[in-house]
Amino acid sequence: MGLTAKEYDPKDLPGEFIKTYGGKIEDVRVYASPARINIIGEHIDYNGGKVFPASIDRYLYVAIRKRADSKIIYNDVRFPGTYEFDVNDNFAFDKKNDYANYLNGILSQIKAQGYKLDSGFEILMVSNVPAGGGISSSSALECGFAWAVSETFGFNIDRVEIAKLGQMSEHNFMGVNCGIMDQFIIATGKKNTAEMLDCATLEYEYAPLELGDYRFVVMNTNKVRKLSDSKYNERRSQCEAALKILQDKGLSIKALCELTPSKWEEVKTFVSDEILLKRAKHCVYENQRVLDAVTALRAGDLKKLGSLLNESHKSLKEDYEVTGIELDTLAETSQKQEGCLGARMTGAGFGGCAIALVHKDKVKQFIDNVQKEYTAKIGYAAGFFQCETGDGVTRII
Repeated sequence: MGLTAKEYDPKDLPGEFIKTYGGKIEDVRVYASPARINIIGEHIDYNGGKVFPASIDRYLYVAIRKRADSKIIYNDVRFPGTYEFDVNDNFAFDKKNDYANYLNGILSQIKAQGYKLDSGFEILMVSNVPAGGGISSSSALECGFAWAVSETFGFNIDRVEIAKLGQMSEHNFMGVNCGIMDQFIIATGKKNTAEMLDCATLEYEYAPLELGDYRFVVMNTNKVRKLSDSKYNERRSQCEAALKILQDKGLSIKALCELTPSKWEEVKTFVSDEILLKRAKHCVYENQRVLDAVTALRAGDLKKLGSLLNESHKSLKEDYEVTGIELDTLAETSQKQEGCLGARMTGAGFGGCAIALVHKDKVKQFIDNVQKEYTAKIGYAAGFFQCETGDGVTRII
């Protein structure tokens, strides 16, 4: 979903809907679905660790209305082209359907769960979430649409199940073996909080994210990623190898992140391979940083949170080796700027995004300075925007 220079005002959406479809404006419902950032806890979700995401105030909006017949119609304010289907279709992925695949994927999973659509419906969407910005525009689309359909048809699917529908759609329909963090925070997020989530058990707790005079700035390297999938698999197998060594030495653990830093320091000599040692160290200490970040925020200590972001980036660079020159330039340049408490890469790495915690009065100066240094070193510009926390999927009109 795209983003033009001007933010779209969702209050205009019902009027656009009636221009597109006709009928009465009071029959139109509008739902908002946020983007997300992961504040800390990187590459440990598959090592038994916790993640610490927050939903942010960039939204995808879905306007919906039931029809009298069985037809389904999708339109987008900014993207030309209408997609038409029928509630009785056996939905299947088709490249020519573009974004409609995400919507049909959700419908396929809703139907697989035994829910029955008693009529067709019309959709008009628009997004203020930058596509390809590393903040989960596709998950915002999946969860927003799933929530809109569930509420419109009285399915009353709960928020955790909405997240699972999004993940199942990715796995079973889109053919992407993703984790659940993105869909989970988008479905369950709350303004002024972040969420500590155990991706294995789906146990979660909210922590206050009262930023006061500070804002998160999301920084996109604008690098085309090619290596991340193969490197991701390599890192995963390295962590599994380190875990097996520790288990073979008698440690009764199922995942690296079950180790505390003090226990790790006791047993790390069991791992003689330098690479495996570094990978395991990152997992253990990054998981502790998540716990420390929650403690810091409960104490209102943003300075401590900033230092944890810096430590996380250093570990991802030196121990997990998933950053690269683009992300290092963004994070390390950010860390030197006046008004910045901390910065780190976020996401898979090898490109994608970084985040920085910056005083609101210094944001413009911060972006100008980091952009200048990044462009000089990398040869092209990065993308920047500031954000605050936002609510998870919700009806707004």
